[in-house]
Amino acid sequence: MRISAVVVNFNAGDHLLDCVRSLKANAVDEIIVVDNACTDGSTEAVARAEPSVVVHTTGGNLGFGSGANRGAAIATGDALLVMNPDTVAEPGMVKVLVEALERDHGIGVIGPRVENPDGTTYPSARAFPALGDAVGHAFLGFLAPSNRFSRRYKLLDWDHNTGRDVDWVSGTAMMIRRELWDDLGGFDEGYFMYVEDVDLCWRSWRAGWRVTYEPDARLVHVIGVSSDQAPYRMIAAHHRSLWRFSVKTSTGPRRLLLPFVAAGLAVRTALAWLQRLGTGRPHAAP
Repeated sequence: MRISAVVVNFNAGDHLLDCVRSLKANAVDEIIVVDNACTDGSTEAVARAEPSVVVHTTGGNLGFGSGANRGAAIATGDALLVMNPDTVAEPGMVKVLVEALERDHGIGVIGPRVENPDGTTYPSARAFPALGDAVGHAFLGFLAPSNRFSRRYKLLDWDHNTGRDVDWVSGTAMMIRRELWDDLGGFDEGYFMYVEDVDLCWRSWRAGWRVTYEPDARLVHVIGVSSDQAPYRMIAAHHRSLWRFSVKTSTGPRRLLLPFVAAGLAVRTALAWLQRLGTGRPHAAP
């Protein structure tokens, strides 16, 4: 199986070169860096240091999903590895993911274990939350991150050393079969940032393909390198994406609740802005 890595870059600095070199060490067949109107010279630095990398310039900041779609359009692999630029693939990561796809042809999307720089596991494999869990996680998560709603949504009560099928895996790093990607039309470009990964996995399940988490494949992620350059805008974009997904996936009587969802997301956006103002921490996916 031939693998094309698509890395969407927006001013990731030296992290981008670290990411590319980790992919080369994993013997990825093709590396495509999508330049979303970067101004920090990081894409040019990669082009000079690693001339085998394919650079695709979009001409503007199209967002993560749209940028990934542009890179995928010129990729030639049998599977795509879509990644953030502030990530480092650990040795053997790609091999483990490929072997899982070759061993089980029912898997359409697979994600590795994502670790924080301090070695702790980031909850990159999650559930599609029921409405009660979504509300509980959205508001209690600010004060009590380990509340039962968040724990169910983030799948915190199972052993992350064990691989299993999950509802969705983070677009921080996900591998997807090319045939599935083409059938789905890639990421929904209605999402500027965030939730495009949830949406793609949701559509994968609906198309009859499974989504799997594989902990033996490991990756380190520095959260917020690109998004933290415009934190309040990214918080707003995140909640707009949550609204789009809610509208897209709500059917029947559940659509009657959409006005309440909109009001709740507006309140949560304001609370997230206040939290950011008070803590200064990078924005992470809630």
